[in-house]
Amino acid sequence: MHVILLGAPGSGKGTQAVTLSKRLAIAHIASGDLFREEQAKGTELGRLAKQYMERGELVPNEVTIKMILGRIGRADCAKGYILDGFPRTMEQGMALDAALAKEGKGGIDRVVYIKVSDGELLTRLGGRWICRAAQHPYHVVNNPPKTAGKCDIDGSALYQRADDSEETARKRLEVYHQQTAPLVQHYKEQGVLTEVDGQQSIEKVALRLASALQ
Repeated sequence: MHVILLGAPGSGKGTQAVTLSKRLAIAHIASGDLFREEQAKGTELGRLAKQYMERGELVPNEVTIKMILGRIGRADCAKGYILDGFPRTMEQGMALDAALAKEGKGGIDRVVYIKVSDGELLTRLGGRWICRAAQHPYHVVNNPPKTAGKCDIDGSALYQRADDSEETARKRLEVYHQQTAPLVQHYKEQGVLTEVDGQQSIEKVALRLASALQ
């Protein structure tokens, strides 16, 4: 199964993608995680990506597309995958469609759009924290850790990314509405889009997502 999770920054794509990946036993591919891996390695791609991400802007399409397609080609994606954070522009969406068709791997089976209001998104982004060891996400209101400042899973310290500041969050939402939102209509026209209300508890959203992918 080939699945795309669409939604603005802070809509819960990452949290839900982890759950779905385990439930469906398919790979979870998060573009942000791939970029941060490159940053940790100190590569040129990582340094370039960091500059764009900290300004709340998208990493150039040609770089992102090449990286994602390379990841899809790995062995653990043979049974399927969940794309989280890609595509983010119409150009990326069209490139993905073309690449899958060229390689004969089949198209996208289902696109789930997690819809959340801008006001709620700004509240969520301002309270989001990530663990240093494995980027496990937390939120001071919606998903707090059991022990303040520490990851429940691996015990590493939590921190707030530069791209989660309020100023950057507003910029990220502006970029989203300009470049990513048109993808909703694109996949709706293809007949593969399902919309899920993201302003519910994490558990309820997970149930709606599971139902959408039956």
